[in-house]
Amino acid sequence: MSKLSHRRQRGIALPIMLIMLTVMMVSSIYLLRSSTSTTLTATNLAYDAAMTKAADAGLHAGFTYLRTVSNNNDLLVNQAAAGYVATLPQTWTVANANFWTGSITLPVDSDGNRVEYVIHRMCNFTGAYDVLPNKCQTTAPRPGTTGPRALGETLKVDASNLASAAQIHYVVTARVFGPRGGNVVTQAVIMKGP
Repeated sequence: MSKLSHRRQRGIALPIMLIMLTVMMVSSIYLLRSSTSTTLTATNLAYDAAMTKAADAGLHAGFTYLRTVSNNNDLLVNQAAAGYVATLPQTWTVANANFWTGSITLPVDSDGNRVEYVIHRMCNFTGAYDVLPNKCQTTAPRPGTTGPRALGETLKVDASNLASAAQIHYVVTARVFGPRGGNVVTQAVIMKGP
């Protein structure tokens, strides 16, 4: 009787081992694909972060121009050499080709990124911000003093923080074209007195 049971068990190990080998092979293929996609995702995130940092050069160039303009009358009209546009129509977005008219392209950086920036004054027309029909995005100037303000003080007609001219909003937009075909667009809003 022991010879009969021994004879029945002889061929069962091979199919079980083949099934286990197939399962292990399929699992290793999925593991390999998963680790490869994780690596690609991490690489792409690092690439995007590097391009975003490169865009800071454009934002910084625009901010530096606005900070160093001593004569605010220069900001009433377009300044092509500085990448400055005195208007920003509300219908324009960064996808609109007209948005980038007057932009400046910086030299290609060491990573192969090409940075382009443009500065827009958030006004409907060129000229003074407070002359009709021009409408500009403005903010009441910040008072020179620090500390708590009385409730409702900023709403008073004769409030000290409304006594001087408003701050006009400027938007600096930078876009980066990376060496692998990626691109990033960043913006910063800057407020400056007229």
